[in-house]
Amino acid sequence: MSENNITVAAKPKKKRSQARDVWRRFRRNKTAMVGMVIIIILILTAIFADVLAPGTETHPGYNLMNWRNTFELPSRDHPLGTDWAGRDILSRIIHGSRISLQVGFVVVGIAMILGIILGAVSGFYGGIADNIIMRIVDIILAIPNILLAISLAAALGPGLVNVMIAVGVGTVPAFARVVRASVLTLREQEFVEAARAVGANDIRIIFRHILPNCLAPIIVQATLAMAGAILSAAGLSFLGLGIERPKPEWGTMLNEAQADFLNYWHISVFPGLAIVIVVLALNMMGDGLRDAFDPRLKK
Repeated sequence: MSENNITVAAKPKKKRSQARDVWRRFRRNKTAMVGMVIIIILILTAIFADVLAPGTETHPGYNLMNWRNTFELPSRDHPLGTDWAGRDILSRIIHGSRISLQVGFVVVGIAMILGIILGAVSGFYGGIADNIIMRIVDIILAIPNILLAISLAAALGPGLVNVMIAVGVGTVPAFARVVRASVLTLREQEFVEAARAVGANDIRIIFRHILPNCLAPIIVQATLAMAGAILSAAGLSFLGLGIERPKPEWGTMLNEAQADFLNYWHISVFPGLAIVIVVLALNMMGDGLRDAFDPRLKK
């Protein structure tokens, strides 16, 4: 046989992983990428807050007072101005990012764990367990989140931990319903029947086979829930039910500024902008993740 007659088989194209496929679609969404960049900047700001806004041995950077320099408008020394106690507003916003991120991550983390467990049990077993869990979820969802958070915060008292509890309770039902819907779809799939046929117990089936296939809606819900948690915590602090002074929580800063808003606009505008930008960035990122995980958008 001559060399010219030899046919060389073409190498099969390497199949892209699902994660790379999701990242490719997410990267094409410019709005989502802008949101992700803002969140990365916020995280870095929170990590290096002590470097960006250093304090002294006796006073942290967010509580350095200068009574001779109160209500100063934005200037070179104070880019965002100072408040009623002469404290630098930019430094307080930088340190406040730590509190906002802490509230967001802890609330979403706790709500995610509880919601996943409740939703998985409800969707996998159905019957009485499903009815009991979903009726409790419906009762919580019937109460507006902010009203539920205000009621719990008023009962528990002010403080960072109490704020996270108050906001977290209203966040659990959303995760439970998302996970339940996914589990109801997946529990009848062939790979679940195959796992049961080889002797896998219910816990292994749920956590090893079903929940990994529910990650997409959980990740999207976590991003959107974090925005809601930060906004709710700021609302509680503005009402005097959240983080107490002198902690530089953005809602607390707005509460302190409301009496002097008409005369000194900068003490309320900049903390408000910080809340708006972060919540908007998280929502943009969440919408981008939702579109990236949607298999109907594959080309």
